[in-house]
Amino acid sequence: MQTFITKDLNDTHNWAQKFAETLHAPMTIALHGDLGVGKSEIARVIIQTLCGADTVVPSPTFTIVQSYVGAHDKISHFDLYRIADVAELVEIGLQHAIQNDITLIEWPDIARDMLPENTVHIYISEYADGRKIEIH
Repeated sequence: MQTFITKDLNDTHNWAQKFAETLHAPMTIALHGDLGVGKSEIARVIIQTLCGADTVVPSPTFTIVQSYVGAHDKISHFDLYRIADVAELVEIGLQHAIQNDITLIEWPDIARDMLPENTVHIYISEYADGRKIEIH
């Protein structure tokens, strides 16, 4: 486990950019944390680092998945908050993304049985004006 403490939003962005530079497909990143803690913001910075700073990255809360093409890899960004049945995970293409893409998953608990053994689990919590980021 690695723990990072960021002092503010800018520092959190810098951490996410550095983390993004270590990613390559296929790779699954599960983002854990309470509502509003910054899962979507960290995913947005990762995607913009890999696809270009001008990439528009809306939250996939209602679309459930957004896909992007980076310089080297395809990126799939899932938000599983509204998924009620595990069977829906197949319909939305989660397994395909896990096997082929850099896959960022917010609210990953419903998919725990589908996640590969080498999934990077990131736990985000508030810490003063910044965040505590634990990587498992």
